[in-house]
Amino acid sequence: MARIVSLGSALQDIYLIDHDDLAPTTIGDEAIFGKVLVGSKVDIDKISYEVGGGGVNSAITFARHGHEAIFIGNVAKDSAGHAIARVLDKEGIDTSYINYNSNKTTGTSIVLLDSKRGERTILTYRGASEKFDNFSEDDLDLIQPDWLYVTTLRGDMDTLLRFFEKAKTLGCKIMFNPGVKELEQNKKLIGLLEDVDVLLVNKSEAAKIVPGVILTELIYHLNNYVETVIITDGAMGGIAGNGKEIYRFGIYEDVNIKDATGAGDAFGSGFLAHLAAGKTFKNSLVFASANSTAVVSKIGANKSILTGTEPLHMMPIQKV
Repeated sequence: MARIVSLGSALQDIYLIDHDDLAPTTIGDEAIFGKVLVGSKVDIDKISYEVGGGGVNSAITFARHGHEAIFIGNVAKDSAGHAIARVLDKEGIDTSYINYNSNKTTGTSIVLLDSKRGERTILTYRGASEKFDNFSEDDLDLIQPDWLYVTTLRGDMDTLLRFFEKAKTLGCKIMFNPGVKELEQNKKLIGLLEDVDVLLVNKSEAAKIVPGVILTELIYHLNNYVETVIITDGAMGGIAGNGKEIYRFGIYEDVNIKDATGAGDAFGSGFLAHLAAGKTFKNSLVFASANSTAVVSKIGANKSILTGTEPLHMMPIQKV
């Protein structure tokens, strides 16, 4: 098994769950939670306290898969920060590299979830996970990881560059799942990609990095920068190539989506967890899809993350 560092955010997710008051209303091409009136008091069916954030979700996948998982992220010394640390400890994740912020509270997301339809809106206070310039790339010298898995650092390209360059000097491989703030800085992002071994983006994100409309165009262009590229396309599945083979894949199962929070994290970390365990490129894509499917089947961004020991069935996937 591998030693994998998860670099990213840590959040407390507070779910406000209801079956009728959060029913969406369509206005033009957009849907809004239309039954909540300004000034009203709404009774909710259920409240649930969870933990999440890209760094936390991915670390849990790696740990459950049997890898040595290390989390680097920011929390505060408050009840939410302690809750996150307890979950990570319970999962067997190394928490010794957590940074405790004394100036802000732990990041928190309020998830308004329509339990009847599985649709949600997320209100996020980033708090301690708003900035990452306090991260020290020298931690990697102590950890000596095999892989560095990075989700969005809110557009902090300088910190990303410091960690990527350090990882390369250590012979550590990098998987990167950039966010909105990184995608807004196209030239700097492309400059970072020369150090990346695996890139995960969705179709619209890929089109912000390179020209192209269809998946095959996008992946061929992205392969000029990164050897292994995965582009997801929602219910249409996606496409993935590693410089030797390209696969077009569908979804693992058509399930009733209860909560889509964490689906992307489950896919990306699921792929790397399987690949780092010595599985084939194709089988890693199947597990990634299965892991994502498991997560959306229940409420919470990481409760249903798989261990890699579950029997899996095949899914629509073919070599291009």
